[in-house]
Amino acid sequence: MMNIEDLGWDTRTVGELDHRRLKAPSIKLRSARCGENGDIIYCVDLRVRRPNVGACLSSTELHSIEHFLLAGFQHHLPSHFVSVGVMGCQTGFYLVFLNEGRSKAICDVLESILADILKASMVPYASIEQCGNYMDHDLGKAQDIARAILAARTDWLDAA
Repeated sequence: MMNIEDLGWDTRTVGELDHRRLKAPSIKLRSARCGENGDIIYCVDLRVRRPNVGACLSSTELHSIEHFLLAGFQHHLPSHFVSVGVMGCQTGFYLVFLNEGRSKAICDVLESILADILKASMVPYASIEQCGNYMDHDLGKAQDIARAILAARTDWLDAA
């Protein structure tokens, strides 16, 4: 049986929350589901912008950050990373992991990915061969977003 607190998550913020309470940038556990063979799927909410209170992320910002998250988590957590999903409300991302739900591990890898964005010279997978909308990327905007998320690192787990 999994213990959410042992994984480092605030149990008060697990699951669906009133979006008026959500803070950004923040990271929270959205769900944890145990499969019939004992594997656990964790869905983590990476909130970049506060919902309904101003500017959401542009499609270009979402797209470029999504590519960096995909490349970074595949590199750093290859046996645990499943997927990254863009939130339709354009305020963040869903990160899906298999058998890795520790907040510290996920936050440490995210911090590394964001630091790598600041040093990057191009957006990963941004070629016509690897992307369905390869011209819709902006490294500078991705770096601005990464910088803003990193600046709030000490408060990431304070999601609501």
